[in-house]
Amino acid sequence: GPQLNAQLEGWLSQVQSTKRPARAIIAPHAGYTYCGSCAAHAYKQVDPNITRKIFILGPSHHVPLSRCALSSVDIYRTPLYDLRIDQKIYGELWKTGMFERMSLQTDEDEHSIEMHLPYTAKAMESHKDEFTIIPVLVGALSESKEQEFGKLFSKYLADPSNLFVVSSDFCHWGQRFRYSYYDESQGEIYRSIEHLDKMGMSIIEQLDPVSFSNYLKKYHNTICGRHPIGVLLNAINELQKNGMNMSFSFLNYAQSSQCRNWQDSSVSY
Repeated sequence: GPQLNAQLEGWLSQVQSTKRPARAIIAPHAGYTYCGSCAAHAYKQVDPNITRKIFILGPSHHVPLSRCALSSVDIYRTPLYDLRIDQKIYGELWKTGMFERMSLQTDEDEHSIEMHLPYTAKAMESHKDEFTIIPVLVGALSESKEQEFGKLFSKYLADPSNLFVVSSDFCHWGQRFRYSYYDESQGEIYRSIEHLDKMGMSIIEQLDPVSFSNYLKKYHNTICGRHPIGVLLNAINELQKNGMNMSFSFLNYAQSSQCRNWQDSSVSY
């Protein structure tokens, strides 16, 4: 606990809170050695004074899932303190008939939500007894399902006391990920990866779910949280239709290593 706390404090102390209070953040879910400092840029924008409910949308890595799933437990423990799952909101979501329950095994195996729990706890520690979390495991949704879930979550996104944490890394490049797109005009492989990622990031910043889908169809970039991102973009789209003004910007970009040849591999954050 103390070791993790010191680590998170260190990363958070090195970044600026330029976009606070954020209503939604996209942050990575790899080991903290790889992406802890990158994630700090997003978590620094969370305002614990106004945030009361935190929706954590993470992609499913281990089980095939065509919809979204809810946890079957009440509490997630972290080395900092326990986080309570909001059973009232869970009840509302469950009533829609759009969700299934994940097994305890699936829940424990899945790191896409887990890696956000200590950072959430840290960002909210000044109000630690005053907020709840709503973890949602997002399956391989079709575009129309992303729209449906976006519409469902839009009413929660409209409330300034709710925060959405979208869990996603960016390009997974290399033979072990079966993805080796390379645009030689960009120079070294890692530069081509960065160019590809930043193209996707600027499309996400335009908040247009259709453009993001088209980008994924064209380049097949291995953005593991593409479905949670799609749900968020559709939720924002729904609010914009109702006259709500929203903007989004990425604050940091990092790669686990710099790929220079075909044997290399990396993940971007």
